[in-house]
Amino acid sequence: MTNVLEWLLEEDQPSIRYLTLTELLDKPRNDPDVKSAAAKLGKVGWAAEILNRQDPRGWWVAERSLYRPKYLATNWMLLTLSDLGVTRADPRIHTACEFWIERFAKPDGGFGVDRSKKSELCLVGNTARALVKFGYGDHPKVRSALRWLVREQKENGGWHCWSLNPINGTIDSWEGMSAFAAYPKQKWTRSIKRAVERGAEFYLSRELHKQGQHYEPWYRFHFPEHYYYDLLVGLDFLTDLGYGSDKRMSYAVDLLKRKRMPDGKWNLDAVHPDGPHYTRPPTPFSLEQVGEPSKMITLKALRILKRINGSFRDL
Repeated sequence: MTNVLEWLLEEDQPSIRYLTLTELLDKPRNDPDVKSAAAKLGKVGWAAEILNRQDPRGWWVAERSLYRPKYLATNWMLLTLSDLGVTRADPRIHTACEFWIERFAKPDGGFGVDRSKKSELCLVGNTARALVKFGYGDHPKVRSALRWLVREQKENGGWHCWSLNPINGTIDSWEGMSAFAAYPKQKWTRSIKRAVERGAEFYLSRELHKQGQHYEPWYRFHFPEHYYYDLLVGLDFLTDLGYGSDKRMSYAVDLLKRKRMPDGKWNLDAVHPDGPHYTRPPTPFSLEQVGEPSKMITLKALRILKRINGSFRDL
C-alpha cells in the first residue's frame, strides 16, 4: 500500500496528489502539502495541459458549439477538469463556466446542447455535477437543474435519456445521481433526499448491473466517463451517497477487488467510445494509456473502498 500511496502522491500530477491528500488522507485545505498541490493544479500536469489549449475567450476547439466535436469541445474538457480538483478560483475556469452556463441553460430549468430549447438528462446531470465541483453550487441555474432532475425521475426511480421512455429509467442514465452526490448533503431539500433514496433503490435492486443482456463495457473501467456508465461509476456515486454497506453492492465490489493488480494498482481498461454505439465514433480523449496502471482509476477505487471499509490503508 505504501508504494501505491507514494505513486499517487508524486508531484508530476498535482491533481492526483491533491485529491489523494484530501480524499484519501483527509488532509485539511490549509495543510501545507495540500496548499502546495492546489497551487500547482493549473500549472503542471493534466489540468494545465487542458487549460493551455483553451481559447482566451473561454472555449475549446470552436465557439460555435460547446458540445461538438466529441470528445474535444468545451463541454467535455470542462467535465474532465471538474474531476481534476480545479475550481472557479482559476480565472480560466470562471470564464469557461460563465460561458458554459449561458449557452447551456434552458427555459425548462435544466441544461442542453447549444441550439436546443429543451434540457437533456445527460447534460443536466453532468453539467450540474461539474459546476458544483467547480464552486457553483449556489448558482440559481445549478439549483434549478437539480429541481429538473427531481422532476424528471421516472416511476421506477431511474432516469432516461432524451425522454424516449416516459415511464421507466435505465441503468446507464446515471448522471442525476452523480449530481446529487456532488451537491452538499446539508443543502439537500426533502425532494432531493427522496429522489436519492428512490434512485439508490433503483440501482441496488439491480445490483448495479442487472438490466437486459450482458453488456461488456459496463464491466470495464474508463476515464473520462463522458456520459457512459460502468460499474466503477455506479460504485462511486452510491458509496458517495452513503450506500456502501448495502449487501446488494457485493457483486460490484467483488469485481472492483478482482481488478486490482498484484502491485496494488488498477489499470485503465478502455477509453470511450467503448461499444457498438457509432458507425463513425467520436474522437477518443484520454489522459492515460489503456491497459496500463491508472492513477485516476486507482484513486477512485481506493476512495470507494475507503468509503465502504472506513480506511484504505489495510486494503
